[in-house]
Amino acid sequence: MRTDTIFFQLFQTFDGLLFELVGLPPETAAGYRFTSVEIKEKAFRFDGIFIPEALDKNIWFVEVQFQKRAEFYWEFVGEIFLYLSQYKPEQDWQAVAIFAKRNIEPEVPKQFRTLFTDGHIGRIYLDELPENQSLHLELVRLIVAPKKETVALAKRLAGQVGQVDRERMIEFIETVMLYKFPQMSREEVEAMFTLGDLKKTRVYREAKLEGKLEGKLEGKLEGKLEGEKIGTQRGQILGLKQAVVRLLTRKFGKVTLKTLKRLDKLSAEQLEDLAEAVLDFEKVADLEAWLSRRK
Repeated sequence: MRTDTIFFQLFQTFDGLLFELVGLPPETAAGYRFTSVEIKEKAFRFDGIFIPEALDKNIWFVEVQFQKRAEFYWEFVGEIFLYLSQYKPEQDWQAVAIFAKRNIEPEVPKQFRTLFTDGHIGRIYLDELPENQSLHLELVRLIVAPKKETVALAKRLAGQVGQVDRERMIEFIETVMLYKFPQMSREEVEAMFTLGDLKKTRVYREAKLEGKLEGKLEGKLEGKLEGEKIGTQRGQILGLKQAVVRLLTRKFGKVTLKTLKRLDKLSAEQLEDLAEAVLDFEKVADLEAWLSRRK
């Protein structure tokens, strides 16, 4: 899935969300900066780190996982210690692994068990979050809710949003809906929001600016699920290609002209498959092999 990108958008926008998830007051986020950091020796980027300004606060590493991967903890812990070795921060650290469901969590290697027992690494299972929590936590539940429950939950959340952060909250609800229901019509989306709310969102403004809002609402999704809700197949492919290019840029750096030309030959379905496959790529050769199989 490409859902982890939504979470990193949420963490970046609502900086108290992580701390609510781990059971701390959202005010704990004061003095933290959420960022991604490149580990130069290994040419990978740590996507989720909360870095404190104060020395008496812990660094928080975050990883969101929606697929079962046996090597997950080996990679997660390895990346943490590579970061610590390279940047040598003065602060202590904690980490949280966020899983869509408990049953996709792999077994913790015995070499790392003390990191869990001493509280350095914690785990969260999104499908076990209690109901009727803060609006930010309810946004998280919206992402993982079964599709048959999503529309009702989105309508309820939209009705509960106050004036504080209203635009950002409505925009995220809209983003999740367009991701989970890519064929949703403009009328169906509007049924959950007032037209005034809809027109205030960045998604709506950017779409209108580009002249692509004619009868159907289109959305722009950032990072690994960035795309556009548009009325034509050509526009859909363009949006998907832009999303894939951003994913590849974050994963491997600059995308070559040769690769861009190869992306031009992919269908919308193939681009969607590639956006999901990028999560498992470890090197450029994996991308080349994937593209070669689609000739």
